[in-house]
Amino acid sequence: MWGDHGQVRNVPGRDQGAEPPEPSGPAEGVEGVEGADQRALGAALLEVCAATGASIGMLYLPDPTRRVLHLAMTLGLAREFALPWSRVPMDDSIPVADAVRDGRFVWLGGREETARRYPRLGLVLPYDFALAAAPLVPDPVSGAEPTGAGLVLLWPGSHAPYLTDRERVAVDSACGRLANHLRRAAEAGYPVPPPAQPVMLQPLPPPTPGPAEAAAAMAFVRRLPGGNCALDLNGTITFITAEAAELLGAPVSRLRGALPWEALPWMDTPVIEDHYRAAAISRMPRSFTAAPPIGHYLRFDLYPDDTGISVRITPLTTDEPVPPPAAPTATPAEPSPSRATALYQLMHLAAALTEAVHARDVVDQAADLLVPALGAQALALLVAEEQRLRIVGFRGYTAELMARYDGIPLGVHTASTHGLRTGKPLFFANADELAAAFPAVVIGDGMAAWAFLPLIASRRPIGTLILAYARPHTFVPGERAVLTSLAGLIAQALDRARLYDATHQLAHSLQTGLLPRALPRVPHLEVAASYLPAAHGLDIGGDFYDLIRIDDTTAAAAIGDVQGHNVNAAALMGQVRTAVHAGAGAPPEEVLARTNRLLTDLEPGLFTSCVYAHIDLAGHTVRLASAGHPPPLLRHAGGPAKTLNLPPGLLLGIDPDASYTAVEIPFEPGTLLTLYTDGLVEVPGEDLDDGIAAVAARITATHEGHPVRRLADDLIGQARGGTARTDDIALLLLRFAREGRHT
Repeated sequence: MWGDHGQVRNVPGRDQGAEPPEPSGPAEGVEGVEGADQRALGAALLEVCAATGASIGMLYLPDPTRRVLHLAMTLGLAREFALPWSRVPMDDSIPVADAVRDGRFVWLGGREETARRYPRLGLVLPYDFALAAAPLVPDPVSGAEPTGAGLVLLWPGSHAPYLTDRERVAVDSACGRLANHLRRAAEAGYPVPPPAQPVMLQPLPPPTPGPAEAAAAMAFVRRLPGGNCALDLNGTITFITAEAAELLGAPVSRLRGALPWEALPWMDTPVIEDHYRAAAISRMPRSFTAAPPIGHYLRFDLYPDDTGISVRITPLTTDEPVPPPAAPTATPAEPSPSRATALYQLMHLAAALTEAVHARDVVDQAADLLVPALGAQALALLVAEEQRLRIVGFRGYTAELMARYDGIPLGVHTASTHGLRTGKPLFFANADELAAAFPAVVIGDGMAAWAFLPLIASRRPIGTLILAYARPHTFVPGERAVLTSLAGLIAQALDRARLYDATHQLAHSLQTGLLPRALPRVPHLEVAASYLPAAHGLDIGGDFYDLIRIDDTTAAAAIGDVQGHNVNAAALMGQVRTAVHAGAGAPPEEVLARTNRLLTDLEPGLFTSCVYAHIDLAGHTVRLASAGHPPPLLRHAGGPAKTLNLPPGLLLGIDPDASYTAVEIPFEPGTLLTLYTDGLVEVPGEDLDDGIAAVAARITATHEGHPVRRLADDLIGQARGGTARTDDIALLLLRFAREGRHT
């Protein structure tokens, strides 16, 4: 696996005596990366940035499940910026995930478009830049499968809101080279694995000046008025003049090698660090003013490029009073996260948690963002249920270890239960501190430092967040405050998600209990039914179907959709189905009229659409009536599937005096009747008739001998694989069997 500094150790399973495919020599900027395949990827990333003028490049590789993208290499980006994006679930609303998942090119021409299409990205990085994300797809001639990898490039904010033809060709060419390299490596038995930590490639260094040129450059800098300093892309001061140090009020020795907002308390504000972030991401010059406690206001002019940021510091003449000197503060033994860094982490997590729906989503978002950003190696989320601690999710621990701790009684005095009793966090810098506080507890996770943070929602503890570190770790006061705030955000999201999950489970149980467990067997009738919950919302609605055997040659079929996606809709669906079932055998128009009167008497406040069919196999007819439901599809033997335009009756539950009209049509052997709810045919932004026609065309294209069960699966699969759905799907297929088959 790759270490923190881009070094590559032996990959398990690789023959150490064999040569990887297409070895290439070291390239400038990638000397810290070992292994021919990794060097080739790094060189290609450097080349595409140089060819396109991109200031930042990021290469993502998939994990073995292809459900997660890992940041493998990055160029021109600070480690702090890269870590929160180092693990991207494939279903996340992030440009690289969309590009790889959908196999398409994603382009964002500026800050406004980014905020509109990707609100979370726009909130966390509200800076001027252009972005492209593309999947790495091998040459189509090779016939190889997609690699599942992706490339992200960022351009300075001065870039036009579109790519030139030359830039697009360079991006496509680089994607092809990267993809083909990954393909060849995999085919040769040397697949490139995703790294444990992203490799931070260094930009190509400028030419080293000779002694005379260096002396002249220093003289030039000293002659300039004010002070000057240089930051690397991480914000660290790499060079500073004595004049600049004097203006800032600190010695050169204290400033060189430090972050300004950590070395100077008066600069530890989100506003100042945000100016640095904006310059580092957008590569655009930026200016701001600030007042140190020792003198006049200062003007800071930031000039970024791909190697760092040059800063010009000049005093300003102003009549505005200078703020009073800041109270002296003790320098902590270990650096504490700056307020801007803490705000960045909080904002990043808060934005991500807004998209978390289920408890599992909260766990994934917290683990993806916190574990790499905080330098932790493991995380576990536990909640209180029935006087026991239950594990909701974890990362970095084994399932066997978590099973041992799942179900701890709340009455047992442990670090995990402490927060639930007291609402206070616990921090242990090493194993000795934990053992001293809880001598009876056996430490078995192999970690060396821990934070046990109570999850408090609505002023009550609901669980515990455990963060574990592989090495001893001192939690300074600022870091403790940040961790406590992060735990509060997670607690609120987790509490909301668990309530959603509980409501979902209740509604799901209610609905599945009301739908028929098995359809009756009717001689000479092949039947298949399917139900698919919506992809969004509560995943529960009022869609229903039923098949009622009246005698050996007569059956009734019904399908309907109750308005809404909640428990009330599911409950009303059960009442509608019961009413229809009770009236089965009567003419369809009477069944709908009786059901309508029952619903209007109940006054549920919800409306229902329904199609009811009376099937007479002996008479070879089917009689149908509709209450505002999408039209059925009928396919006679040897013909295409066509829409049955039934008289449009009023929705059930509106007018108690509403009447309905039935239509009788031939139902010969080999005829297929398709009843469905609108979720099968509705596509956002498209006409409903086009959706119905598309389903009819798929049925027509299916061989008449195709089993109805397989046809139902095909239709549901087509709906599942298309545009994200917002409604449930109920589907009922009925075919008059030619040879007496029945299912």
